[in-house]
Amino acid sequence: MNKLLFASTTLAALAALALLPMQANAQDADATECGEVSIAQMNWAAAEVTTNIAKFLLEQGYGCSVSLVNSDTIPAITSVAENGEPDVVTNLWLNSAGDAYKKLEEGGTMERLTNVLEPGGVEGWWIPTKLAEEHPELTTIEGVMKNPELVGNQFNNCPDGWGCRVVSDNLVRALDLESADIEVFNHGSGETLASSMGSAVTDGKPWFGYYWGPTVPMGKYDMTRVKLGEYNEEAFANLQNPDADNPQVSDFPAAPILTSVTTEFAKSHPEVTDFFRNMTFKTETMSGLLAWQDENNASAEEVAVHFLTDNPDVWSGWVNDQAKEKLSNLISQ
Repeated sequence: MNKLLFASTTLAALAALALLPMQANAQDADATECGEVSIAQMNWAAAEVTTNIAKFLLEQGYGCSVSLVNSDTIPAITSVAENGEPDVVTNLWLNSAGDAYKKLEEGGTMERLTNVLEPGGVEGWWIPTKLAEEHPELTTIEGVMKNPELVGNQFNNCPDGWGCRVVSDNLVRALDLESADIEVFNHGSGETLASSMGSAVTDGKPWFGYYWGPTVPMGKYDMTRVKLGEYNEEAFANLQNPDADNPQVSDFPAAPILTSVTTEFAKSHPEVTDFFRNMTFKTETMSGLLAWQDENNASAEEVAVHFLTDNPDVWSGWVNDQAKEKLSNLISQ
């Protein structure tokens, strides 16, 4: 059976099973204990997949009534600061949240539970893995600069206006990349950057450039990160400055992507808080889910079912024993 059809069929079946009287009565009893849970729904694909997986597990396993609140990083933090809601903020990019989030932690309004993605958001300069296997020397920036023809004498840069464009521009200066006969091609959009990677990998041609994950391309194409050197916090901070004076080389750090809850919610919902503390994905796993979603033109709900049916050994480690029993009985039917 087609995977998407299977996911859609499973979703409908699970929804129908959830309405069975006996199960509904049990859920009503649980809902009295769990009640309402609000989760910030960030407006990008990885966040939508995460929250839909959480929604299903909480509703069917814990009997919660879950609402997904459309938001973005700063609006979600502002809402918590002003209104104490939503209860849960997941897929929170700490580097983007900045001091506004840190103040909520320091003031005791929010509690950091876990990194929902490990090792987090991944940024860097990449080449196709097939090229890396054929020429292992290209896995370091020194090797790339000594063999520019092997990467097509081109670096694929971020579009103007992106934060990564500032960092990469400064790295190009710090490395003096163009002196190695590597031309910098500044893409006009994220779409052309992604399509350039896809076309090169599909056609077996060289490609060298910036990308990040979790994203569809990083799940769809096998890429190897080029080592730029050690990460240096001070040097990288300077690389983020458009007017950086004398930029120095530093590799990209992993960007922490958090799940946090309000401290009030942590006190009133300890079991659900433990669930969110346990719920983590490998970044490469999430990229794979996004690639599956793209290939199958699937909704976030269908991706959630695809993940849950294929990975019971993963999600069963997130939930408590009572929820595990309910969910196992439901999903196995």
